[in-house]
Amino acid sequence: MRQPWKIRLHLADREEKTLFLKLANQVIQEILSGRLTQGARLPGSRTLADELGINRKTVQSVYEDLEAQGWLVSKARQGTFVSEYLPDLNAQPAASVQLQQAAPAASAQVQMKNDGVPDNRLIPYELFSRAYRHALIQVTRHQIMGYGDPQGSSELRQALLHMLSMERFIQASAENICVVRGSQMGIFLAARVLARHQPQRSVIVVEQWAYPPAVETFLSNHYQIIRVRLDRHGLDTEHLTEILSAHAVAAVYTTPHHQYPTTVTMPMERRLKLLELSKAFDFYIIEDDYDHEFHYDSRPVPPLISLPAADKVIHIGSLSKVFAPSLRIGYVVAGLQIVQAMKQDILLIDKQGNAITELAMAELMQQGEIKRHIRKMRKIYQQRRDFALRAFQQVFDCRAAIAAPAGGMALWVKFNFPYQPQHAEALRLLQIDSEYDFGSAPDPAAGSFHIRFGFAALTEAEISRTVQRLHQALLPDDS
Repeated sequence: MRQPWKIRLHLADREEKTLFLKLANQVIQEILSGRLTQGARLPGSRTLADELGINRKTVQSVYEDLEAQGWLVSKARQGTFVSEYLPDLNAQPAASVQLQQAAPAASAQVQMKNDGVPDNRLIPYELFSRAYRHALIQVTRHQIMGYGDPQGSSELRQALLHMLSMERFIQASAENICVVRGSQMGIFLAARVLARHQPQRSVIVVEQWAYPPAVETFLSNHYQIIRVRLDRHGLDTEHLTEILSAHAVAAVYTTPHHQYPTTVTMPMERRLKLLELSKAFDFYIIEDDYDHEFHYDSRPVPPLISLPAADKVIHIGSLSKVFAPSLRIGYVVAGLQIVQAMKQDILLIDKQGNAITELAMAELMQQGEIKRHIRKMRKIYQQRRDFALRAFQQVFDCRAAIAAPAGGMALWVKFNFPYQPQHAEALRLLQIDSEYDFGSAPDPAAGSFHIRFGFAALTEAEISRTVQRLHQALLPDDS
């Protein structure tokens, strides 16, 4: 992309301590402000170094670092350009701790923590573009740009039904599926419907550590939250039995495939016990199956809703982990009464979802493109998981312990040294979740604490740098 005017950068007024930080943060600021547009060509490293009066190697280092983060792209014999596919400003993988410290204006717009999020740079944009074009032609040709089914397009529900039947052993009909705008909307609708369906029950049980937005959703619907213990097998069904004996429980919210945040997979014995308790105590199970596609070491355990006596399971899934959080396509599988109630609530919220996106996703699923993409991502993410495990072992040695997860997009890391108050700020700057983020502040007297480290959105080079920076932040005396 040719520029009618030459971009000028000024570093004199910046407050950072090093030239590297001054330049890196200035470039990010220019991109965020729109002054440097997508596809814009940056000055060559020699030219920019001469203009700013700094060493060329500094410019080259900044360009390389910002390219690794996804802000810039280098093209052979052409130069360095602002990426056409910028990092999602609401779901950016952790940048360097130095950049976060030095550029509060830019980092304030980067909200998502270093959690299990997909790598947006690996999205098959060409396939997306083609599917969206076909969907737009279809809705225009058949004049279906008006309101559609609030339960979701029949095409997407049929495609989801086929996937769930073949991949997850779920026996249902398209009428049991409700398309939603991401799993969070599914959780909200489940909470809202259950509150009306059984007003005499005011308790929802969540796991000892649980997905914070889900907990906030239940609280916003005026539920009392009770936490059930976790152990190395996930949700403790013995402790749950004690809770059920003492409280009128509306639902148990669980993440059995890869427990959030600990990544533990609930074994079949406990799944069957949970379903047995649901029948005996007459409560619903909200099954958040947020990353079922990514399993590495063995076949995944079938979801709760696919097992016998699953009449009261509300199964929530999402395609956002497959592609990107901004896709906003999720689904709920449940009994007809629950789905019809959700459908009525959707009519009150936004009438329907995005018909074009739903048709595009249906086409990609029907053609097998999503399955091929999942297979490709599964291989890449497994390699990144294994690399992250080695990186923590090499950098922290015996000071970090990790049980390798069977799948998913994140590690649950136990640090074998005391938690210190200054660690909270270091983890915040690195955008990494810790025990404190899940409602249980680490106890310095315990001699250990945990963090959740997302590896899927980071290349091996980025994983290596982030682990090194984590070591510098948590154990500065050893650096």
